[in-house]
Amino acid sequence: MSQVLHTPPPTQAPADDDLTALAARHGLTVSGARPTLPEYVRRLWDRRHFITAFATAKLTAQYSQAKLGQVWQVMTPLLNAAVYYFIFGVLLNTKHNVPDYVPFLVTGVFIWTFTQSSIMAGTRAISGNLGLVRALHFPRAALPISFALQQLQQLLFSMCALVVILLCFGVPVAASWLLAIPALVLQFTFNAGISMIMARLGAKTPDIAQLMPFVLRTWMYVSGVMWSIDKITAKDDLPRLVTVLLQLNPAAVYIDLMRFALIDSFHAKSLPPHVWAAATGWALLAGVGGFVYFWKAEERYGRG
Repeated sequence: MSQVLHTPPPTQAPADDDLTALAARHGLTVSGARPTLPEYVRRLWDRRHFITAFATAKLTAQYSQAKLGQVWQVMTPLLNAAVYYFIFGVLLNTKHNVPDYVPFLVTGVFIWTFTQSSIMAGTRAISGNLGLVRALHFPRAALPISFALQQLQQLLFSMCALVVILLCFGVPVAASWLLAIPALVLQFTFNAGISMIMARLGAKTPDIAQLMPFVLRTWMYVSGVMWSIDKITAKDDLPRLVTVLLQLNPAAVYIDLMRFALIDSFHAKSLPPHVWAAATGWALLAGVGGFVYFWKAEERYGRG
């Protein structure tokens, strides 16, 4: 006789709706799900001590292998300024009709380096820290913000050397120096926002980090670091659109604000129109826009 084997009917898998209801009933959530924007801001604020500690640790370790150590935090922008002075100030004579050219140049180099370094570090914030991103659960925006904070700390070290240079070249201490504080706050907000934008782009396409030095070098040359935008835009043969773009260039806006705050020969007439409004607008646009743009991809960082 043949034996008939009776197999039990296959068990039907729970439907997705049933699993969702079951997870909700027991308080389960999707692993790595993006929180709401207010909740994300709250979590980021809770990690503020981590952000500052991480930035300080990165800054301390940056030149730990060099014999001069932290001295390079000041020497690097000073050497860059010396090179630019020789090429642009001496060989190309851009210092012509620019009062206090050395303080003018050094201020421009230091402030530009702050923006440049923040963006470069932000581009690699996620792609260069995948081990940290995959191992620990924290708001990923903490990384680009901490790198921007690291560069702000580096700038503050450099500002000590800048003050010495200003005094050596006869620039007097003035109450206008206090304007450097709101100018740096606005620039930091702008830098952090752009860093978050570049962090998201760099996380998806790491090759962007190889392209950024060329983009930033071009941006530097049109930002009035080594020459006076005011003198160039005063020419009648320059198209109006080019004049407006040069004046509203965010890097140039923050450089001009710092020069206006620190150098007494850099008068208000050298500033572009509505400069504080432009600086605030750029800071809000980049800071808020960059933060929201970065947050929208929060659940994808470190995956794939």
